[in-house]
Amino acid sequence: MHILVCGGAGYVGSHVAYVLAERGHEVTVLDNLSTGHRQAVRWGRLIEADLLKPETLEAGFDCPVDAVMHFCARSLVGESVNQPYDYYDNNVVGSLNLLRAMRRHGVERLVFSSTAAVFGQPIRTPIDEDHPRTPINPYGASKLMVERILADAAHAHGLRSVSLRYFNAAGAAADAGIGESHTPETHLIPNVLLSAIGEGPPLKIFGSDYPTLDGTCIRDYVHVLDLADAHIRALEFMSSHTGAHAFNLGNGIGFTVLQVIEAAGRIVGQPLQFDRAARRQGDPAVLVAASQKARDTLGWIPSHTRLDDIVRSALAWHRNKRY
Repeated sequence: MHILVCGGAGYVGSHVAYVLAERGHEVTVLDNLSTGHRQAVRWGRLIEADLLKPETLEAGFDCPVDAVMHFCARSLVGESVNQPYDYYDNNVVGSLNLLRAMRRHGVERLVFSSTAAVFGQPIRTPIDEDHPRTPINPYGASKLMVERILADAAHAHGLRSVSLRYFNAAGAAADAGIGESHTPETHLIPNVLLSAIGEGPPLKIFGSDYPTLDGTCIRDYVHVLDLADAHIRALEFMSSHTGAHAFNLGNGIGFTVLQVIEAAGRIVGQPLQFDRAARRQGDPAVLVAASQKARDTLGWIPSHTRLDDIVRSALAWHRNKRY
């Protein structure tokens, strides 16, 4: 199949492009390179375009496209609180522009990069697909709005879609020359590793009085290559299923902040120093996914479930990163 990967120069998108190519699909990447990296586009051609400039999207459909994978988004929670208009513009209006382009060109399958942020503060864990969706920031709200649009598009136009709600994407395909590189970097594992190898600021943890085994937050880390596998399975799922569908993606195993720091220390060969700070507003104590629906329906079983393996793959990238 020929897959248009929108946002394929970014972290998750580049790994999905890699796995698509490895499995024999033709890839075209569409990206405005505002947060992605030209060097990460190593499979298929790159089209520089912007979802907020609809006329630029036409180049992505100059060859017949069988399906679209949509990773384009602004994704910093704190920034979204301060810049809500930008987030609704980029994440919602941009998605509408892409959907209209797909409809003009007769493309009827979409895999959408969603997020656990659609759930807001959890009322139970692990979090399954039936958990109430009450996002507490514009980022999560913008993603939930796109999910709603996809459901409406299925009813009105017969669009087939799968929304994949990631928990904490982590790790890298370092052997393929791609990994996680954000500016600013807000994710725990890269910040821990950058501090450990002397390329980041001093390490700081936020909150040590949560009701967890060591007082720090618990998160569910899912390897980015396992996420990529889920996207290919979603593509296959749509070949025989109509409508709009959503799946939660996580390992179903939670690790505390201190456990992540300890794992990184084991891998780099020395204990890591850190400072403690107050809690950040809005940080839930525990975020862990229930991914049984993806296992049962898509046949998706994560293969990188050990925290040390996830951290080790990320460290290999940061030590030899190309961008």
